[in-house]
Amino acid sequence: MKIFIKNMVCDRCISAVQNIFDKAGVNLKSIHLGEVETDSEIPENILFNIQKNLEDIGFEIIKDAAQQLIENIKNLIISKIGRLETDENFVLSNFLSDALHKDYSSLSKVFSQNENITLEQYYILQRIEKVKELLFNNDFTLTEIAVQMGYKSVQHLSSQFKNSTGYTPTEFKKLKIQNRKPLDHI
Repeated sequence: MKIFIKNMVCDRCISAVQNIFDKAGVNLKSIHLGEVETDSEIPENILFNIQKNLEDIGFEIIKDAAQQLIENIKNLIISKIGRLETDENFVLSNFLSDALHKDYSSLSKVFSQNENITLEQYYILQRIEKVKELLFNNDFTLTEIAVQMGYKSVQHLSSQFKNSTGYTPTEFKKLKIQNRKPLDHI
């Protein structure tokens, strides 16, 4: 049985969700961001308790196919950005189409209709949040961050950052602003 879960955005989320299923006595075949697969069907009363426990810690079982697709898209984007891979040739539309085996225009349409933001805007916001994290941790120079995040130049990164936050990356770093958004609230 596959169960899709909203707001699973990191390894700690996977651990928290796995803990809930373990306490309910449900054996899992696999668990990934946004998705749990069980060995067998789960009785309604146990599934109800699992759902309540998930909601208590900020997760939600997704039953709607469009919402499942959107959550899958979000998890793919978050995972891609989190890996900090240098890929100047990265194209969001190709990445999502290949990963989900669907036409990008249909993915984009479903996403935009349900999230009131385009896929590209969502991707940019996720990248900016990662840049904020890297700036705040002070482990890399702005040039290194631009390269790691796949920006073609520091100027491009700076422009997107300022448009999104109202600050240049340098101003943000100097102010030590901690106004990062949780990934599941973007």
